[in-house]
Amino acid sequence: MFYYLLKYVVLGPLLRLFFRPGIEGTEHIPADGAAIIAGNHLSFSDHFLMPAIIKRRITFLAKAEYFTGPGVKGRLIAAFFRSAGQIPVDRSGKEAGQAAIREGLGVLSRGELLGIYPEGTRSHDGRLYKGKVGVAVMAIKGQVPVVPCAMVGTFEIQPPGKVVPRLKQVTIRFGEPLDFSRYAGLENEKAAIRAVTDEIMYAILGLSGQEYVDEYAAKVKAAEQAERPGKFPKLRR
Repeated sequence: MFYYLLKYVVLGPLLRLFFRPGIEGTEHIPADGAAIIAGNHLSFSDHFLMPAIIKRRITFLAKAEYFTGPGVKGRLIAAFFRSAGQIPVDRSGKEAGQAAIREGLGVLSRGELLGIYPEGTRSHDGRLYKGKVGVAVMAIKGQVPVVPCAMVGTFEIQPPGKVVPRLKQVTIRFGEPLDFSRYAGLENEKAAIRAVTDEIMYAILGLSGQEYVDEYAAKVKAAEQAERPGKFPKLRR
């Protein structure tokens, strides 16, 4: 209930007013049934802008730290993220990836939309980075289509480290659904899930027009932080 209150009464109208998002390709989002929306991740604002402009409810997997903050402030933040359709996932340790996949498949098994950022973290420089294969495992095992999505302009309104976003128009583009039924039963094959992930990232790239980097974003950012400490905001995974 609170999700729709945020979407249609409180947060959604404000986001539309302030950022005047240009919306392209929403006809590619299935009207019903399970599907994955896989997008680039340029800004903290992405979490709210995409859900605000699509008709169906969408659930994202979010890092557990958003839900475990101390005190009243921490409880309020946790309540807000749950109300906004976020599911906490502990992304530390060896089982982190499997936990995220289990949670994602649970959402899909209920015939819902699942939102995923295959890069695994926000881009620190506006480029598009290599995707992690969890999205492919969920697409193949869940037997669901993947709708590529590109956020355009959100890095400029709220780059890493900026708390209050600039008021500037952004664009949100959705591409044609990708069908990976030909890979049925191959969710444990490394070559197959890598191929599926790369196809998804290529579709996002075509929509976003970003420069592509064939390395993981977290690894690149960590290396740059080591070379130039203090230049970048704290690494967010």
